[in-house]
Amino acid sequence: MTRVIVLGLGNILLRDEGVGVRVIEALAERYHLPAEVEVVDGGTVGMDLLDTLAGCDHLLICDAVQTGAPPGSVVKLADAEVPAGFQTRFSPHQLGLAEVLATLILMEEAPAAVTLIGVVPSDMDLGAELSPEVAAVVDQAVDRLATELWELGFPLTPYLSPLRVEGSLKVH
Repeated sequence: MTRVIVLGLGNILLRDEGVGVRVIEALAERYHLPAEVEVVDGGTVGMDLLDTLAGCDHLLICDAVQTGAPPGSVVKLADAEVPAGFQTRFSPHQLGLAEVLATLILMEEAPAAVTLIGVVPSDMDLGAELSPEVAAVVDQAVDRLATELWELGFPLTPYLSPLRVEGSLKVH
């Protein structure tokens, strides 16, 4: 059985830095996810994710990333591009994720594939709300994650109502 983890990263107290968490929350609220797909709010933790990520087949990450693209751009990085994308890190949790991925490789428990759906931030100041530029692309990022899951063989079924289903999001 294929095991996929959709991991949202970021600090929701630093505006756009929390976009990864906001996007995976929206994904879990919008779609019924099959048992093989686990949505994890990784927040800003690092090595605490080791056991959760060990042995998964595909890791889909959503996070704020600096790529040189304009704020509000939604970008995709895959496999070797993901750790390279964190070389210009601007957040401590990106270092933590890079360490987790490196440790999983050493343990021979690394995901077979890693995909990052990133959103270029506009405002990283203290605050709980996303900037208008980033808030405007949350749906686009959710759609990109849903497309990735569909391409992995997991077509998602939307919920009929926007009510959140208890237990659809695992928080670390």
